[in-house]
Amino acid sequence: MVTTPHEPPVHPAHPVYVIGGGPGGLAVAAALRGRGVRAVVLEKSDAVGASWRAHYDRLRLHTTRRLSALPGLKMPRSFGRWVARADVVRYLEKYAEHHELEVVTGVEVHGIERSGGDWVLHATGGRRLVGGAVVVATGFNHTPSLPAWPGLDAYEGELSHARAYRSPEPYAGKDVLVVGAGNTGAEIAADLAGGGAQRVRLAVRTVPHIVRRTTAGWPAQRTGILVRRLPVPVVDRLGAVMARFAAPDLTAHGLPRPDTGLATRQRQGAIPVQDVGLVDAVRSGKVEIVAAVEGFEGGEVLLADGSRIAPDAVVAATGYRRALEPLVGDLGVLDERGRPVVHGARCPREAPGLYFTGFTNPISGMFRELAIDAEKIARAIARRGARAAKDAKAAKGSKASDASKVTEAPEVPKASEVTEALEAPEAATPAKTSKAPKAERA
Repeated sequence: MVTTPHEPPVHPAHPVYVIGGGPGGLAVAAALRGRGVRAVVLEKSDAVGASWRAHYDRLRLHTTRRLSALPGLKMPRSFGRWVARADVVRYLEKYAEHHELEVVTGVEVHGIERSGGDWVLHATGGRRLVGGAVVVATGFNHTPSLPAWPGLDAYEGELSHARAYRSPEPYAGKDVLVVGAGNTGAEIAADLAGGGAQRVRLAVRTVPHIVRRTTAGWPAQRTGILVRRLPVPVVDRLGAVMARFAAPDLTAHGLPRPDTGLATRQRQGAIPVQDVGLVDAVRSGKVEIVAAVEGFEGGEVLLADGSRIAPDAVVAATGYRRALEPLVGDLGVLDERGRPVVHGARCPREAPGLYFTGFTNPISGMFRELAIDAEKIARAIARRGARAAKDAKAAKGSKASDASKVTEAPEVPKASEVTEALEAPEAATPAKTSKAPKAERA
């Protein structure tokens, strides 16, 4: 991927604040910097890539290394075709350093409000930050979500969300129930089956579309890129045809073929499950498919088919919430599912200058779409800033008594000024990640 060329500064009156130091936020900050726009990344944890640091050890990108690089920095070939979780973290650290991004850690933004033509961010420690634009990149998998199962509060067994799962070692010799057949649940079930668990069951409510990560060397991601613009009915039919040839029929093992199309399911928010061991585990009996969880009673789990089981541990791979309501819920920019009504270069009509990235789950690959959105957002903000500077210059010029006088563009805040606003002495040091004082962290 070619580095975005540096362009002359557009001189915004205030910096652009990017909320979230994950891949989406870092990509936008780098693209903005390449266009001469000052961006400050606010990260509530103590390092970039916080969510990737917390993922389970076995996790690898389901997209290829070449199609997962962010703007301006390729992923090293040494990472291999399918990049491991730890290497993703290393890449994000290197990315921030390579682009000399201003990242301030230990700062959580609690609310955003419009103030004239600018945005005011309310952050930890009573901070009040003013930005010319705001990019929200807090992540698709933000807050673990558990269904309101009857009897959950009184359940006597061991239950944890998939966010807490790291490796199969703590479950060696145990009977484990994994709830949820998305990519996370499927991979954790396979990980447990091969990592020493005595018995592994996978509770399935909605049968997933299962695709092979590669077929004859062709990655599933490239197919997703090719079909992403096609009409939903067409993709549904193509997916059904491909499944007959590329995906085994697991009906006899409790996993029949889905009764809704692949693209239809994706529109509903569920992408296909990439097989990284689940199919073989189900075929061999190492992972047993059971009915969906309906509730809990004492130390038992109640299933939809009326049966009861008493596993030693339950791992709930039941998804996440975007949790944007506290941040922007009063701005009218979220849909009924709590997701932004727009993303990328588009702003909500009610909120010009407010951008969102990373809140979709595309079949073409999350990192790839984050990289595309980053360039679009940076271009839109740069153009908006240039127009504002031009209008301000024209307005000032019309009032000047001396027609030959050159009107200067609004002064860009100095690094020290933003640092003082954040109360973090090292906040504006290029190529370094700074921390806000621990005493003020929420």
